[in-house]
Amino acid sequence: MSSTIIRIMTYQVDHCRGRDGKVDPDRISQVIACARPDIVALQGIDAEAPFDHLIRLEQRLGLKAYSPGRRDCNAYLSSLRLAGLREYDLGQQGVCLRADADVHGKRLHLFNIRLQPTLAGRIRQIHALLGSELLGDDALVCPVIVLGDFGDFFWNLGNLELNMRLRPVARPLWRATYPACFPVIGRDRAYLRGQVKVTDSFIERSPLAREASSHLPLILTTEIHEPARTLRVKEIKRTGMEVAAG
Repeated sequence: MSSTIIRIMTYQVDHCRGRDGKVDPDRISQVIACARPDIVALQGIDAEAPFDHLIRLEQRLGLKAYSPGRRDCNAYLSSLRLAGLREYDLGQQGVCLRADADVHGKRLHLFNIRLQPTLAGRIRQIHALLGSELLGDDALVCPVIVLGDFGDFFWNLGNLELNMRLRPVARPLWRATYPACFPVIGRDRAYLRGQVKVTDSFIERSPLAREASSHLPLILTTEIHEPARTLRVKEIKRTGMEVAAG
């Protein structure tokens, strides 16, 4: 079994508006640059003219941007090739942006989500996320990472369902990411499924990060494994037999 290590960040940038009320995508780009991620899952980014902050981040960081191209959306910045980009409405302003990353020949399913803080709304949004169109899809045979802003202030039954269906990533001892100026709530986190594990995680707590957005970013060092069955598929392909992509 072979493995590949990449660094992934999830960051709710809140329209690039800082604690001082100033909208400044350059501050966000500096926070991201300090962590040197391979992939960034953004929430609350404006990606539509004349307020296209995403293109500004793309230019400053040298990472390719992927988004639905509108205001207040989820998006990705990545040094790796992403494909299959699709946005899903989870109901009541909850959203999921799915993409498949090509990680040096290995496929990784990414689900970048933003849930809303209302209790009943979150439960319905989590049911939609776990439904047959998304995480319940039998075609998802490659490793999965679900990450983003889970919108919760208190533990509830929706979190229990997530923990039963996915593996929560162990976060730093002090897990809070919100509000950035004095974080007490761990709204930003990640879950795993399949042959993938997180070997290290940290929350960027620099003075700049505390000023740049209402959330602090979470950074994960991720190890993606290639199971034996995938290796066998490659061998079959070399013989000329066609195999459907997983």
